[in-house]
Amino acid sequence: MTYAYKLMNSPVGELKLVASDNRLAAILWENDKPNRVRLPEMVEADDRPILLETERQLNEYFAGTRDRFDLELDFRGTDFQKKVWAALLTIPFGETRSYSDIATQIGNINAVRAVGAANGRNPISIVAPCHRVIGASGDLTGFAGGLANKMFLLSLEAGQTSLEAAADSGADSAPVSVSVSPSATAPATISRAAPAKPARPAPSRGTQTSLFGS
Repeated sequence: MTYAYKLMNSPVGELKLVASDNRLAAILWENDKPNRVRLPEMVEADDRPILLETERQLNEYFAGTRDRFDLELDFRGTDFQKKVWAALLTIPFGETRSYSDIATQIGNINAVRAVGAANGRNPISIVAPCHRVIGASGDLTGFAGGLANKMFLLSLEAGQTSLEAAADSGADSAPVSVSVSPSATAPATISRAAPAKPARPAPSRGTQTSLFGS
């Protein structure tokens, strides 16, 4: 099997989209640690259909017009990691969960630290929303893409920012206040001192699919 990648510019930096055959295997951050996600050698392939479709859906997400992804995923990891990553896919857009919530969901309430480690090695960032997992106290905690990007993604999903807003000349200077509830159902609340924006189009609601590799 030949892995292929495509680079994509985004509001959270350059993303590396990786495909295994016709499924999405990884979305890596611009400054990702080389050993965080183990992948075989790969070739650049800007015309791979799954990578083009991933880029299209991510652009819609950043523009604020998509709240779910419709992509076939290929997770490669241990059985425990796959359980954690599958749980990530169930966290609704605009909501957060704690590491304890995820441990309970997968039936291992004492595995909070192991859940944190698996979350940190999630290969398919953004699509499998590890950014929606927070500390029990509501702290944003660590994030492979950096806390600024985690805050941006939560802000985007709270309807407080978008690709267009990021390009706004006044966006960079506007202070941001973040309040994340550790509740399993409460959404992140992020306020920005910025002018009101016009209503965005209704998000596209795709069907999240996942195929777990061996």
